[in-house]
Amino acid sequence: MAKINVKIGALELKNPVMTASGTFGYGIEYQDLVPLDEIGGIIVKGTTLKPRQGNDYPRMAETCGGMLNCVGLQNKGADYFCETIYPKIKDIDTQMIVNVSGSSPEDYAECARRIGELENIRAIELNISCPNVHDGGMAFGVTCQGAASVVSEVRKAYGKTLIVKLSPNVTSITEIAKAVEAEGADSVSLINTLMGTSIDIERRRFNLSIGTGGLSGPCVKPVALRMVYQVAKAVNIPVVGLGGISTAEDAIEFFMAGATAIEIGTANFVDPAVTKKVKDGISLWLDNHGVADIHDIIGVL
Repeated sequence: MAKINVKIGALELKNPVMTASGTFGYGIEYQDLVPLDEIGGIIVKGTTLKPRQGNDYPRMAETCGGMLNCVGLQNKGADYFCETIYPKIKDIDTQMIVNVSGSSPEDYAECARRIGELENIRAIELNISCPNVHDGGMAFGVTCQGAASVVSEVRKAYGKTLIVKLSPNVTSITEIAKAVEAEGADSVSLINTLMGTSIDIERRRFNLSIGTGGLSGPCVKPVALRMVYQVAKAVNIPVVGLGGISTAEDAIEFFMAGATAIEIGTANFVDPAVTKKVKDGISLWLDNHGVADIHDIIGVL
């Protein structure tokens, strides 16, 4: 059987299949549906320093080939995670990774510091698509300066593996990737959701409470693949690919484009066991094609 273990910075993954933040809860919600120890890594839902209520309903809408969401990072805050959630997930036999969000570099850094004190959480994923409250609400991740400011502050407070999740809603994603690499990111993951909207023509109103939301699902895969390919050629750190992955064949495309690991998001809502199926499918494809090690196909384009 082909070797499928990979490394993201200092983080060892038994296989390259992870779950995307916001689509798999804290992992424990899925434990009766899929063997969690067969997933390479579980990236839990977004965590902020202080509790957030999220946006008003409706905050999800189906669209052709995908879905829109404007959940708004609803969570009970870092202290709740550390005190209540962590004891329930710390012994799951896979890499548990926390997605960290914030409204200022200082918020990000303090949240990361608290998560960093948890022994069995060996990595965080920074969501830099959040609005900067000090800069008129513009997302940190849409400028090199904004992205770098967050990573620089977090790097001072956090010494474990740091993955930075990049927004596709930018002019040049490669420049953003290089900016966070320069500030100490161990890896980048991409793409986060594309901005979109949906309209109810009978009620003459938006289908989402705030008008716009993040588009995910199979429809974004070609964009994600293109960006992963571009970023993998531009940086010297591992790239984690995500965006519309629902089959092993999808994952193989991302590996060939340069991704070292992948995340599965929206497909979890369609098939809760999709992660195991994709992991098994990757192994089968490698064996059927005489590939002894997954690294032999990473970045072959």
